[in-house]
Amino acid sequence: MKRKAASSIDAKKAKSKRTKPSLSAKQAEKRFRAGLFSENVLDSYTTQYAESGPYKHAVIHDLVDDSLLRSVRNEIKANVSFTPKETDIYKIHQSGDLANLDGLDDESLAKLPSLLKLRDAIYSEAFRKYVSHITDCGPLSGRKTDMAINIYTPGCYLLCHDDVIGSRRVSYILYLVDPDEPWKPEWGGALRLFPVQELDDGKGEIARTPLPDVVKVIPPAWNQLSFFAVQPSESFHDVEEVFHAETKEQLEKEGGRVRMAISGWFHIPQMGEDGYIKGEEERNAKNSGLMQLQGNPAQYDQPQAKPIKVKPQVNDSADGSFDEADLEFLLKYIAPHYLTPDVLERMLERFSEESAITLSDILARKFATRLREYVEAEEQKPDLVDTAVIEKTTPWRVAKPPHKHRYLYQQPSRSSKTRPSKKDHSPIRELLDVLLPSPQFHRWLQLATGCTIESADLLARRFRHGMDYTLATGHEGKGRLEVNIGFTPTPGWGDEEDDGDDGQEEEEEEEEGDDDDEDDNEEEDEDDDEEAESKTNAKDKGKGKAVATEEDESKASEDVGGHEVYMAGDGDADEDAAIYKTSGDDENILFFQAASWNKMTIVLRDSGILKFVKYVSQSAKGDRWDISGVFEIEDNGDDDDDDDDSEEDSEEEFQGFSD
Repeated sequence: MKRKAASSIDAKKAKSKRTKPSLSAKQAEKRFRAGLFSENVLDSYTTQYAESGPYKHAVIHDLVDDSLLRSVRNEIKANVSFTPKETDIYKIHQSGDLANLDGLDDESLAKLPSLLKLRDAIYSEAFRKYVSHITDCGPLSGRKTDMAINIYTPGCYLLCHDDVIGSRRVSYILYLVDPDEPWKPEWGGALRLFPVQELDDGKGEIARTPLPDVVKVIPPAWNQLSFFAVQPSESFHDVEEVFHAETKEQLEKEGGRVRMAISGWFHIPQMGEDGYIKGEEERNAKNSGLMQLQGNPAQYDQPQAKPIKVKPQVNDSADGSFDEADLEFLLKYIAPHYLTPDVLERMLERFSEESAITLSDILARKFATRLREYVEAEEQKPDLVDTAVIEKTTPWRVAKPPHKHRYLYQQPSRSSKTRPSKKDHSPIRELLDVLLPSPQFHRWLQLATGCTIESADLLARRFRHGMDYTLATGHEGKGRLEVNIGFTPTPGWGDEEDDGDDGQEEEEEEEEGDDDDEDDNEEEDEDDDEEAESKTNAKDKGKGKAVATEEDESKASEDVGGHEVYMAGDGDADEDAAIYKTSGDDENILFFQAASWNKMTIVLRDSGILKFVKYVSQSAKGDRWDISGVFEIEDNGDDDDDDDDSEEDSEEEFQGFSD
């Protein structure tokens, strides 16, 4: 059935709270499965927890009395409202905090009697002692309840993190997936645990950092509880994406693949409770921070920045044009219309106004054809999944740690000794080692932006679908240019220009032979200049959004991610820093570019601006490919801010349960 907003209950709208009832041990135990509290069962879970890996955790099947939990699920379906919420790290539908149930009015609370019983049972003294015994974590608070209902529909996920916030002591998740349609592991949605690597710097300092490949996968199951002690630099985990079905009919047959669960935390005892220790929360926070910094784990992050100083570029030409040799070099890689003085002048004007610019069909056609053929051939090869195998058998490396980012990357060769072998030579390496580090390109970039380049740091990246992302990072210091060349050949990323695949048709019409380019340039310049006017547009073209089609309603509003987002980082301190979409509304987005083919973006990034590449969904038709460059520039003292209204995105929201 569809839930009506007027009759649904939002747990955030709480008023004065009632006093929580104190359940006796017998009352609490009746709400769980028979025999759960027996000594031998408790001992078995304690042993399971102690012997588990990669860090200690436990899984309890059939935790709650089945009839009670079915009633809870029915009440949630009928009465609880959810808010679609999306940040750099997750995409979910979330209820309000269930601690606020005590503040609901009598009429609203009467609709959720079973949910209230379950919450009180989970935070009862009997069950808190049960969890404390298994985890050996010390006493747990019954006063500070911290739980919410999360709905993961196809396309939803939660990326790697360790849950270390405030007074949390134990993290748990209780699954309320369809009890009559068993969840299948191939649907995704599993809780996955990451191993931690200890790294010795040789001076006695040991850093702990998670490895990029998960080693423990716990699929959802009805009435299953998974839990673990929250530990800094150790309890790293994620929630695997819930995968899309092949067809709408299949999805309906499988009940929508709705991963419903109650997630929450047990906290340390609060003031007035048994086990409360004054100042414990502050000490824990301090110790957690020290543990996370111990051994300087950031020194082991990959990739590390490797900027190369750039010699000052002198413009000997009065009109900003290139000499014959430089022009010949650039024409091998850059489309001719972007090299003409009048187009460069318009680019500079646009960039000066917007601090960002998008250049479609930036690469010369012959080079773009060769690049596309290479990338498409790479995508036909078996998926690259295992980090050790990737780094042993391919030129790619894996970005880590996963609580910051994960993707494949290559960096420029520093010398002939580090140049890749012939078998690893590729058009990607040509961009990294020939075009982008060249004085000719640096001069072109200066003409296009009016900025004086001081250094360049380049990175080729491949974001594997169903695996890769970057989480939001800030930038402190003076402004810098960030250049991205997208060469993702597959359609369906939400970039309207690329979905038609016109660029490939043009490339296929191009004849063999390098001499033709020079002969045709004069004839094409006039048309290309007009074309460039529409291509150097950051405001409209830089914010590609998914467009609904009539082909398949279930796929129409599917967001496959992979877009790069720049956003203001001065949000509410109580909110996630990178919340950029709630109920379909964009907030604080400064610049947005979907994965695209043959497109360059140039952004002037100021201090305090957050940036991330959204997780690439398993349902994407391929991987996201790009080259990302950071160019430090001379500080010219300008500090112009330009607000930019974001156009609305088509987002599929969770509309409730159907009959």
